[in-house]
Amino acid sequence: MSASQTLEEEEAAAAGPSEDKVARPRPRRRGRTVAITLAVLVAAGVGVVIADPFGARPKDTTIASSVPTGLAKVTKGTLSARTLENGTLGYAGDYQVVNKASGTVTKLPGVGQVIKQGKVLYRVDGKPVILLHGAYVPVYRALSWGTEGADVKQLNAALVALGYATKDELDPDSDYFGRQTYNALVELQDDVGLEETGDLPLGQAVFLPAKEIRVTKVTAVPGGTVAGGASVMQASSTDREVTVELSASQQADVAVGDKVTITLPTDKTTEGVVSVVGKVATKGTSSTTIDVRIRPLKPKETGQLDQAPVQVSIVTETVKDVLSVPVNSLLALAGGGYAVEVVEDAGDHRLVAVKPGLFDDAAGKVEVTGTGLTVNQSIVVPSS
Repeated sequence: MSASQTLEEEEAAAAGPSEDKVARPRPRRRGRTVAITLAVLVAAGVGVVIADPFGARPKDTTIASSVPTGLAKVTKGTLSARTLENGTLGYAGDYQVVNKASGTVTKLPGVGQVIKQGKVLYRVDGKPVILLHGAYVPVYRALSWGTEGADVKQLNAALVALGYATKDELDPDSDYFGRQTYNALVELQDDVGLEETGDLPLGQAVFLPAKEIRVTKVTAVPGGTVAGGASVMQASSTDREVTVELSASQQADVAVGDKVTITLPTDKTTEGVVSVVGKVATKGTSSTTIDVRIRPLKPKETGQLDQAPVQVSIVTETVKDVLSVPVNSLLALAGGGYAVEVVEDAGDHRLVAVKPGLFDDAAGKVEVTGTGLTVNQSIVVPSS
């Protein structure tokens, strides 16, 4: 690469080889500093030091360099800073299914089986236990005509969601067990093979905060005796989710809504968004971490693997309509600051002082501002 020198530099060059080097800068990241390997340009063992590139210079002050170089363009557009982390692809939610019926377990689902709301979850003494969606309170009492409370409200909402009553017939926000609740419950009991009493005895239904679940572990045994309050299985939702154990020191780097690129075990990529950033740190043997949860925007593209390792690139900051140059085009000046070497249409070379901004590691570019720097200018870069 060629660069203009001061008279003092020419004298130093004539006196003998210099061991100084031109370095590359360290990039800026939101909330932390990310190291970039410093590039060094060396011409036949002789380094080039730019002591005062913006002062007055004689006309013939360029020197030849045997370092192979190429040209790149100053571009304008959008850049994004990213943090690259390892993650685990699986399913959202971890639910304990607590039994409230007493008797002998006569049927259980298998691990991996998906069960929807309104369907039979398992059987005790041959009688169905129904899965219903409810995020308020677990079942703790029998429900019948005249009962009021939050548990009745979630029953009404579930019956409407299942189509056993319309919103005009039964207000899903009502916490009262009335005639319409009774009528809708009779229809549900008929569909699953229960006695059509219009009452909901304790143990006849399990409420979970998911409209369908995926069984992850079965702890009860067919033929075994269960009592009220015993856990019979564990389940998750069927929603796909990626979990990242992020260093607690990086919490400020990530926010809900940040865009994410997920690299799957097949090396294919799919997009996602940060849905939860944990606030409680977990201390491990070597580090303290928080959980970051990511929702894939196209769940079908993630397949059906559970607990699969993935790589996650999280966009932590974005700038639009900015000038940018390749990171390796930056020159760290001996007097402080940075510059790029611009090549004019006539072939002349000059240094333009620049101030680095956001670094886009994925694109290998950095945001720059500087007087005399315009889009589509040619700049010198080390050739590969």
